[in-house]
Amino acid sequence: MINGGVLISQDLSCAGQVSSSVALPILGACGTRSTLLPTAILSTHTGFQGNTYLDLSSEMTKIVAHWQKINLNFDALYLGYLGQNALDFWLDKIEQIKRADQVVLIDPAMADHGKMYRGLDEEYVKKMRQLIPKATILTPNITEAAFLLGEDLTKVSLEKAQEFATELAKKFSIPNVVITGISITKEKIGEVGVTDGKNWSLIQKKLSGSFFGTGDMFASAFLAAVLHGNNLEKSCSIAADFIRLAIMNTKQNPLFGPNYAAGLPWLLDEIEK
Repeated sequence: MINGGVLISQDLSCAGQVSSSVALPILGACGTRSTLLPTAILSTHTGFQGNTYLDLSSEMTKIVAHWQKINLNFDALYLGYLGQNALDFWLDKIEQIKRADQVVLIDPAMADHGKMYRGLDEEYVKKMRQLIPKATILTPNITEAAFLLGEDLTKVSLEKAQEFATELAKKFSIPNVVITGISITKEKIGEVGVTDGKNWSLIQKKLSGSFFGTGDMFASAFLAAVLHGNNLEKSCSIAADFIRLAIMNTKQNPLFGPNYAAGLPWLLDEIEK
């Protein structure tokens, strides 16, 4: 049996620092052996117009079958953006792949700013509700949390997010829920969490600008910190500060995402303290 490392399953965008393009290098730099099960290949992320999209769900089945033949296993699973067919794959296969002692982080990347992502619908939300009880850690943004609960998001606040986090943990029997990127005021942004029934929250200074890939970078840095033995609140704080450093050092077009490489030396030092 070959053990260890993290299995990352999400799409791969050939251009643009999102999804697997940031998860692999961030987790790898933090000393975690990463294995990729790609859900799709895109020419660019969907922030660019006219991108190509190649669904890989049928290939995922073949890849996993080979891994099972060579007894390849993992210490953690990290599921990000899946898409319709890959979500069906994971609903069917997750019990065959996960182990009882694994960290299973599900980032239900499907919506933001009050809207579903292009190509996803209510049926996708229903299926995601079936998958998320398999998570040991769930990391939605507040829009995704609202969709998962079937709630209207009329007001964004730290209190509403905390209410959503508590409800998600109870309704879906998930021990750890973290809601990210909560816009509190023009100057402040925050995160809230529930860890084994205990509530906590964090607030940071909001930086100007809008960047693609920050959620993927956050989840990757957060998971790296968790796997190095940090608790969820500390891991969340580390990930938030990592994103801040990346944005502060970004001079490129925001479509390509923050300069995460600028924050890696700090991240490596911080997660090992």
